[in-house]
Amino acid sequence: MVTVLTEAGATEVVSAQATGDDLWFAKTDVTRATGWNLKPEGLCQGDLCVPVPKANSENFVREETVNIAGFWRLLGRPALHDQAGATWMLGASASDRANALQSLEAPDFKLPDLDGKLHSLSDYRGKRVFLTTWSSW
Repeated sequence: MVTVLTEAGATEVVSAQATGDDLWFAKTDVTRATGWNLKPEGLCQGDLCVPVPKANSENFVREETVNIAGFWRLLGRPALHDQAGATWMLGASASDRANALQSLEAPDFKLPDLDGKLHSLSDYRGKRVFLTTWSSW
């Protein structure tokens, strides 16, 4: 089992197999862990599809498995792992981060209030919000 960290959160993937810098998933786990889908035209998310490179397709797709780390790097995104290969981080590209910063829109998140009720930042879109944080360190 491998823990995969993405912008959407952490996902445990039982079918995952780490081999060096490659991370192979069963096709059925790709969408659940990453939000991308393997289709005949390639790895897709919404209208964006990344074709499987024909010259070395076996480095990306084999039988019922997908090298998600290989696709991530093909997208220009970081794919990092711990030494044991048990935890992987699939990050956003530098251009995605730059676009998010230029938009000046904070990413959505949820936090509990003092009574434990969850509040989402998106619930307050269009309103002024004052956030304050504190840490003991």
